[in-house]
Amino acid sequence: MEDAGGALPMLQGVRVAMLNFREPSQSAAGGAEEYAWQVCRHLLAQGAAVTFVTGREPGQARAESREGIDLRRMGNCYLVYLLVPLWLMLRRNRFDVVIDSMNGIPFFSPLVVRRSTVVLSLIHHVHHRQFHVFLPRWLAMIGCFIEGPVARLLYRNRPTITVSESSKEEIRERLGWLAPIGIVPNGSNATTPVANDVAAQGDPMIIYVGRLIRHKRVHQVAELAAELAESRPGLHVHVVGRGPELGPLAEQAAEPALKGRVHLHGYVADADKAALLGAARLHVTASEFEGWGLTVIEAAALGVPTVAYDVGGLRDSVRHGVTGWLVGEGERLCDVVDRALKELEDPRRRAEVARACREWAGEFTWGRTGASITGLIAKELLDRRAGAPQ
Repeated sequence: MEDAGGALPMLQGVRVAMLNFREPSQSAAGGAEEYAWQVCRHLLAQGAAVTFVTGREPGQARAESREGIDLRRMGNCYLVYLLVPLWLMLRRNRFDVVIDSMNGIPFFSPLVVRRSTVVLSLIHHVHHRQFHVFLPRWLAMIGCFIEGPVARLLYRNRPTITVSESSKEEIRERLGWLAPIGIVPNGSNATTPVANDVAAQGDPMIIYVGRLIRHKRVHQVAELAAELAESRPGLHVHVVGRGPELGPLAEQAAEPALKGRVHLHGYVADADKAALLGAARLHVTASEFEGWGLTVIEAAALGVPTVAYDVGGLRDSVRHGVTGWLVGEGERLCDVVDRALKELEDPRRRAEVARACREWAGEFTWGRTGASITGLIAKELLDRRAGAPQ
């Protein structure tokens, strides 16, 4: 796969299928989709032929090529879990490696590929709570059964990748996972640091960046404008992102206590997102669970710290008291945000935190993420070839 001088791509000619129920251009796409896409880009650069197999939104083409990656779309958010395994079974001889992204439900790829095919299971976080937030109880119980006992046995001999120590612990403890688990953190999108003039003077600005979905609890971030109005009458909250909660958030932002103080930007281009993030004094997320916290690192790359709840994933991406603050049990989000803003009023402390944020973010690149997964794939392929009968 690689010559002694390292001149040849590590995965030259290796055929890879990435299975993920969404892809980055879709309206509900988030960090998991960015992770999958960035890994595909890296594998392509290492000489692999990459196919990204995913669900299909209305109006999307069933097949296209983007950045050299073949996209195959099929089914909606439910049918995709039936159609993708069927598609893969009919093409089982075409792939050497399958990366099976388990967003609560796996694609059952070990049942449909050749025995010689390398299957890696990719799990960002356990979906137990998410099932119960979004689904009727009976359907949530089915989801938990598939995510736990079914997947545990099906993938027991398949290497598993997750993105944080918190997720690894939860996969082991809640799912009783049997397979070896490696941690490969998210990278961070390259951003150009911008002058933080707005954050350094006048009224503070706080920001939320991410998907607008129920378990992110963005309404709590918007409510900060009212909760801190007495002590910080000039505080403004900016919300960047799209998702099904945009409508309820718009209604909330129109309430008298929040009108003119909460600004909904929807989806914005990366450059505009970086400009908004860089102008903020503080990035705040109220999510009740995460696998990691990609936007935490994006904010840190611009020197902006984060306040988040002390939950799995976020306690890994936020270094409490160094690159942000965690809301512990019994604390209120608004109180921790207020304390953080007071601390950041000191220019020297603000500069110290910004420097720590940039140094922390610098440890996470998509190149490192891709290289880690490339190395894992190469090892698995070599092991398979070494164990093959002569």
